[in-house]
Amino acid sequence: MPVIRKCPHCGRGNRIPAAHLADTGRCGACKDALPPADEPIEVDAPLFDEIVGQVKVPVLVDFWAAWCGPCRMAAPEVARAAKEMAGQAVVLKVDTERIPELAARYNVRGIPNFAVFADGRLVQQQAGVVPAKLLEQWLKAAAGSRGA
Repeated sequence: MPVIRKCPHCGRGNRIPAAHLADTGRCGACKDALPPADEPIEVDAPLFDEIVGQVKVPVLVDFWAAWCGPCRMAAPEVARAAKEMAGQAVVLKVDTERIPELAARYNVRGIPNFAVFADGRLVQQQAGVVPAKLLEQWLKAAAGSRGA
């Protein structure tokens, strides 16, 4: 199931396969460069599984809920990390109220809760508000441990 990303040049939607979210592509309409995903992507369980299983870069997952004050405080940090790590990592957001089965699968008991995946497996998880620089460090460490 592809992710729809808008072209920054012409505004048209482009379907990007999960495996290519960190790649630079080309807009199907205007043919301009379509940069790697640089924003957190809201996912459901099937899309989560597809991205975590197929993408070739580390994945940061923000487990959150709309009612959670600390989650709202963490959101700009998560967005900053997504922008800074574009092309090197993919950032996902999982609403624990809408998709409680994912939160249960990863034993999320407090939110915000951040999980880092590399090669489809969980390599780091921590609850609480975390600055963007630390999120970036986790992703870089996960990239360095790939295939280990």
